[in-house]
Amino acid sequence: MRATTIHAPYDMRVEDVPEPVVRLPTDAVLRVLRACICGSDLWAYRGEAARQPGQRIGHEFLGIVEEIGSEVGTVGRGDLVVAPFMWSDGVCDYCREGLTTSCEHGGFWGSVGYDGGQGEAVRVPFADGTLVRLPKEAASDDRLLSSLLTLSDVLGTGHHAALGAGARPGATVAVVGDGAVGLCAVLAAKRLGAERIIALGRHQARTDIARRFGATDVVAERGDAALEAVRELTRGQGAHAVVEAVGTEQSMRTAVAITRDGGAIGFVGVPHGSGTGVDLGVMFDRNIALRGGVAPVRAYIPELLPDVLDGTVDASPVFDMTVDLEGVPAGYKAMDERTALKVLVTN
Repeated sequence: MRATTIHAPYDMRVEDVPEPVVRLPTDAVLRVLRACICGSDLWAYRGEAARQPGQRIGHEFLGIVEEIGSEVGTVGRGDLVVAPFMWSDGVCDYCREGLTTSCEHGGFWGSVGYDGGQGEAVRVPFADGTLVRLPKEAASDDRLLSSLLTLSDVLGTGHHAALGAGARPGATVAVVGDGAVGLCAVLAAKRLGAERIIALGRHQARTDIARRFGATDVVAERGDAALEAVRELTRGQGAHAVVEAVGTEQSMRTAVAITRDGGAIGFVGVPHGSGTGVDLGVMFDRNIALRGGVAPVRAYIPELLPDVLDGTVDASPVFDMTVDLEGVPAGYKAMDERTALKVLVTN
């Protein structure tokens, strides 16, 4: 089959690799219909996250089950399913508590020795604990498929951020970061009933999507100017709930600065840079809570799925470029150069 591999910084290739097969009775083999490129994939692309030459990549995908192991009982051949960005057994203590990303037997797609989502097919460990079945008729609806694909990561991660920040009816929410996750956090905050949603971003194409998703205000400034703008919008107090969806020291400093005393920050930006941007003394004095981390999206899919199916929630506008599998390297280049927000991959 064909699959995307990474060989060195900026060296992405689509190559012939062995077809996946069922190795364990808990496995399934899934034929990929839709995948996408994540902003976090760019850290490997740029050489800021180590990868072995030839390693697979891609962790957001959905498709059709082709084969199942003898112990798989919740999905069958021919089922349309979505895979969260990590596999999990569904039965360990962490999984039962909803923290599937800490599963004792879990793992990340594209790890050494495992398939990545940016390929024609994937071997899925612990299929019962990992895959979520979707209505078969959705396979013929391109828009709905794109919307369902966001359940694999960005929509669930935005939801995790909004929950961590404490988005709720009547609250003012601010979102730092105008990438796909930040935009999905706007959508999630709207779904959770936030009264006012302030999107921080300077790219109009992205902030236009933020407004479509429910943002009531847009702040294009950064640093101290962003703080002043948010304070002006909130009677000098800041936002009850702040999402940090970038991961840099500066973005975290901004998030802390624009949080209202007694408020909370939901952080889902993968941390990178020279420092954290968190001053515990400031957070202590102002009673600011910090929650978030790797989003256990598998636990959120059953809650979010009905709203995606009925169209109440549609995150598909985050996809602004579509390529086939052979075009994946060009998709990485476009996202790295910021000429694309998020690239959809069709098989």
